Amino acid sequence: MRAALSLLALVIVAAIVLQLAKKQATALKPAAPGTPAASAALPQPQAVGQQVQGTLDDAARRAAEAASAATN
Repeated sequence: MRAALSLLALVIVAAIVLQLAKKQATALKPAAPGTPAASAALPQPQAVGQQVQGTLDDAARRAAEAASAATN
């Protein structure tokens, strides 16, 4: 009787673990390329390039202002 209950408990635990593993595997699956979630997850390369260029322009402007203030 004790062995049967132990075996039943192991089967139940294995079923729970397999069900949780299945949920995790489906959560890790990447979204299809046409879905809005996939496009929202990764930024567009052009947008990143524009942001970097804007940051570089801002840094150059600040450096020029600092150099101008240092000479005055």
